Amino acid sequence: MKIRQLEAFRAVMLWQTVTRAAESLHVSQPAVTRLIADLEESVGFPLFLRVRGRLQPTAEAEALNEEVERSLLGMERIARTAEEIRSLQRGALRVAAAPALALSFLPRAIAGFLAEHNDIRVSLANHSSRTVVDLVVGERCDVGFVILPVSHSSTHGERLIATRMVCVMRSDHRLAKKKVIRPPDLAGEHFVSHPHVIESRLHVDALFASYGIERKLQVETQVSAGVCAMVAAGLGVSLVDPITALEHAGQGLSFLPFEPEMVTDFSVLTPVRRSSSLLVSAFVDHVRKFAVAQLDPRFVSP
Repeated sequence: MKIRQLEAFRAVMLWQTVTRAAESLHVSQPAVTRLIADLEESVGFPLFLRVRGRLQPTAEAEALNEEVERSLLGMERIARTAEEIRSLQRGALRVAAAPALALSFLPRAIAGFLAEHNDIRVSLANHSSRTVVDLVVGERCDVGFVILPVSHSSTHGERLIATRMVCVMRSDHRLAKKKVIRPPDLAGEHFVSHPHVIESRLHVDALFASYGIERKLQVETQVSAGVCAMVAAGLGVSLVDPITALEHAGQGLSFLPFEPEMVTDFSVLTPVRRSSSLLVSAFVDHVRKFAVAQLDPRFVSP
């Protein structure tokens, strides 16, 4: 017993003629007749009688049709579900991301993605990059976005985008009119830092030390959004990633190129023990294109 035979049987039951059944299935009349004959041979009893040129279902056909309807409707639901999955109109995404991405950049990227895939469910969690790695390794999320180079052996990892850190200051700061900020420009400035436990802090301190430049390190905060808030409050200047800069544009702050170049890698991670779904791959591709489109090209590293 084959699906095509059951489809022909249901069509004949519906239309009561082989001609109409063949038209509905887009096949020839002999093909429908052959499928019905094969089905009758398979089930072991006649399904139709010819009465005045029309097909009349037998009592056995009527009984069989109830189950065929249920089965084919189930097959149609499966086919419809498969098509929705293929076209990215069904599914769920569990996303974890570092604050620089999760607080406002990813919500805007997700909004654009759902505009095209409006039945997808998305959960976004905000954690430190190290915690996001743990969530991906433990398969407690489908995809993670971190501010770390790709190096963890327990995840599939790839670079999302490489960016150049930018100098942030109030728009009324004496340096705000410069085109590029260099370490000597910040000599003696109050500087808002990240804590020492954050890797970028070590690189920033090492860079200024190599130039022999001293800054006034009076305040620090863990999250880049907090750094921008402190700068806006007049507590100093700082260096931040350009995604954070993007989300704080137009808030009385100026973001200027900084030299020498300091690269911030944004990476995307997926569990190593399973391949990425079509949905995850499409979402990552969307986020990457969204980042490239949104960021100032001066702040994107090749």
